[in-house]
Amino acid sequence: MPERSDMENAVRRALAIDRSSPAIDRTVDITTVGRRSGRPRRIEIWFHRVGGKLYLSSPPARRGWYANLRANPAFTFHLKNSVVADLPATAKPVADERERRRILTEIVDDLNQPSNPGRIVQPTHVDDWMAGSPLLEVSLDGWDDG
Repeated sequence: MPERSDMENAVRRALAIDRSSPAIDRTVDITTVGRRSGRPRRIEIWFHRVGGKLYLSSPPARRGWYANLRANPAFTFHLKNSVVADLPATAKPVADERERRRILTEIVDDLNQPSNPGRIVQPTHVDDWMAGSPLLEVSLDGWDDG
């Protein structure tokens, strides 16, 4: 088993995604608590890094995971590719419209690049994301810089 410092370094590398990162490096699982059932709900999702912070978002739609995190912001952020780690986390909705636009613009610009890491229909438009995409800032409990 790796020493703690080796594991911390591996986690930090896994979280340090950028525009050149392939889809697999952006893919994590999250476990939320069901807002009605109180049961754990685990899904696969992409995370995004904007301005050194971590975010969860998705193309416009109603999302159960988002409703769960609004009701209970504590969740588990599961790294599962280059390193395997279950990280306790807290989600905070990004409500300020200017801040949402700034962050979603960076996410959409990343998704619209020619390599199309998200395999989404291009171009995707920030106004669509502003109108219907969830956006949560992720704080990893016990990690000073996400």
